[in-house]
Amino acid sequence: MSIKNKRVSLLTYWTSRYVLTLCIGLLLISLIFALWIRHTTLEYRLEMMTFIAEQTANRLSDTSTREIPSNEDRLLFKFREIDPELYITNASGKIISTNRPFDLYTLDFMSLIQDENLKKITIPELDEVFYVIKKEIEINEEIIGYVFVLESKDQLTKVNQEYGQLAIFIGSLGLLGWVAIYFLSRRLSRPIMKVSEAAKKVQDGYYDIQLPTTIKEKEVYELVSSFKDMASRLQQLEKTRAELLAGVTHELKTPVTSISGLLQAVKDGVVTGDEADEFIKMALVETMKMKTMVGDLLAFNSFAVDAVPVNIKLHEVNQLIGDSISLWEMTNKSDQLEIEYIRLREDKMVSADLVRIQQIIANLLINAVQAMPNGGKITVTLSEQEAFVEALVQDSGNGIPKNDQPLIFERFYRGENKKYSVRGLGLGLPLSRMMAQSIGGDLLLGNSDEEGTVFKILLKKSESGN
Repeated sequence: MSIKNKRVSLLTYWTSRYVLTLCIGLLLISLIFALWIRHTTLEYRLEMMTFIAEQTANRLSDTSTREIPSNEDRLLFKFREIDPELYITNASGKIISTNRPFDLYTLDFMSLIQDENLKKITIPELDEVFYVIKKEIEINEEIIGYVFVLESKDQLTKVNQEYGQLAIFIGSLGLLGWVAIYFLSRRLSRPIMKVSEAAKKVQDGYYDIQLPTTIKEKEVYELVSSFKDMASRLQQLEKTRAELLAGVTHELKTPVTSISGLLQAVKDGVVTGDEADEFIKMALVETMKMKTMVGDLLAFNSFAVDAVPVNIKLHEVNQLIGDSISLWEMTNKSDQLEIEYIRLREDKMVSADLVRIQQIIANLLINAVQAMPNGGKITVTLSEQEAFVEALVQDSGNGIPKNDQPLIFERFYRGENKKYSVRGLGLGLPLSRMMAQSIGGDLLLGNSDEEGTVFKILLKKSESGN
């Protein structure tokens, strides 16, 4: 695998990128703060130089004499942050006093006095830029001299201590951010790693997995919960597949064995006359059962791959459902069964396939009869919704167990109540739902409890709504 496509762990991937983003952000913040510190330090020190110049000028202005103190009486200033140069001149620009040697370099103070907008100068001997603060010395409203305070730009903007403190602060913040990012990424990646490990187990056919449940992050919790539900569902489907193989074998073997035994008895002359005719009729019944099961398998596979065309036309829903119920009743008459049909007051047109609707109604009525072994009542009620006409098929049976309800539309699934009492392949409801969906509707479980079960058939209304 190339380096570009090399896979890395989620923890490494996100931690490295978070740290990179954090470092870039901190560098930008450091640069901005350094410039801000440099600027504010310069402003602060210029204000300090101004204060020095003003205090010196004020002290000299308060003297009772009009003379400037001599060099021997010069004023010396030295602060912790800066050590500015202080010059006191007379009105003509001659230096009277200073805290620096006179021969360090030459300055034309007369030109400095004449420059009203004086802020900074360049001293050629030092090749440096100096900031200059100038204040007049006045006695009795007469200017007798000037105070000049000078400091180099480099010295004024020198903030090594502040930069060091900033570096320590940014470094500490970066370290704290890295630790926080690492543990947060680890907390996020750990349950995902568990899901990945569980997926490998499921891939190997091991469905009994353990995943953490004390997860506070909503999205991660939903991921873990969904995976656990999926694994449980796959386990159920695997169990159903195994049961299907055994069930199909048993369901097909039983009628074949019965047919073989009945016909062999007739052939060997064990039964004769009317009894032989009865045996042949019994063999034909078993043949029809086997044919029905094989037909269900073929029909389901055809619908599963969308290989069965549907013939959708507009039908009056009252007549469509009523005819489907009547057709089923003609071949399934019973004194213990009562069917009530409640129509719409105002008939509506729906888009449907007549044959498929008849098959869906027949499957639901058969299921209802199986849920009421001692007889009962089935109620089919039509109601109008916004885009659909809803047909409710309700029986008075004992209901579907809650554990079975989420799985009743799974192919080949047969509930515990029907697995041993009713023969079949568990394709009735899944096939009926496929038929309903193929014509733009749906089949849903409405409700099921001790008082009975309700299934909903949704039929799409025509665009005209009539």
